[in-house]
Amino acid sequence: MFDTHELGRRPGALQRLTRSVDAPKDFGIEGVIGVPEGAPVKLDLRLESVMEGVLVTGTARASAEGECVRCLEPLSHEVAADFQEMFSYPDADDRGRSRTAEPVDDAEDEDTLFLEDGLFDLEPVLRDAVVLALPMQPVCREACAGLCPECGIRLDENPGHHHDAVDIRWAALQGLAETIQDGEKDNMGGAEAGVDEKQEK
Repeated sequence: MFDTHELGRRPGALQRLTRSVDAPKDFGIEGVIGVPEGAPVKLDLRLESVMEGVLVTGTARASAEGECVRCLEPLSHEVAADFQEMFSYPDADDRGRSRTAEPVDDAEDEDTLFLEDGLFDLEPVLRDAVVLALPMQPVCREACAGLCPECGIRLDENPGHHHDAVDIRWAALQGLAETIQDGEKDNMGGAEAGVDEKQEK
């Protein structure tokens, strides 16, 4: 929770804050990459008082951890997420008028974040911003060669590694080809023997 009491309600008032907060649980893309729970998240915030509430602009910086999608090695990724959100006064609509003056559409209310006793909760905004800034398919390095699909060995550590691929659909023909080649060698051997016999006569 962040306090806006020092900022006041005079439009145009400005306040800058620098804070470090602990990352909440499940702060990232589950099973892929995320900021570990309790890790520091550094915040640079700009709070600006406007007619209808407080406009919060800022940047969140943290170190995310995950594993490379190609070679499955652990990796860390520095993330910087920019965000901007309006926190409305509970007694004013989006035109700065009293909310009691006319009824408000419930659908609009669902998307609006409100100040509560001059306080606002930044966690849902931070969660959205950080998750969007994280790579969906993190890699340890851009040129990571990944793992061998046949045996799982890391190709970066074994650059010349390969397997002789045999397509099972051609296996029967491969056997036939080898039989024919063996037969040709036998025939050639017989032909050479016949030539030698003729030369002897």
